Amino acid sequence: STYPGTPSSEIGDVFYKIAREAGAYFEFSSNEKVALEVSTAAAVAGLRSFVFMKHVGLNVAADSFMGIIYTGVQGGMIVLSADDPSMHSSQNEQDNRIMARLNKLIRLSLWQHNKQVD
Repeated sequence: STYPGTPSSEIGDVFYKIAREAGAYFEFSSNEKVALEVSTAAAVAGLRSFVFMKHVGLNVAADSFMGIIYTGVQGGMIVLSADDPSMHSSQNEQDNRIMARLNKLIRLSLWQHNKQVD
């Protein structure tokens, strides 16, 4: 689930196209908090889930995000926060890696976009 916002919008466009064929449920939610809660509900029920949003979207979903740490999930859950260094498409810069450190979550960071592997 997601709420579209650049730089993460393109991920939603791809998932929208492949979800049905892959046998997965995908939705564009009404905001980032709802997207996170939809993904959390699936993971609490034992399914694997993936939610993604731009960096400021994690601010919108922060209350729910912090609550997941206490409740835990039965299935796997990935939360992707697409930061926007240099503010190419956002009103501010912020580093959301602190949210993972604060909550002692596993964090993967792509720190050099030109080093990614296809």
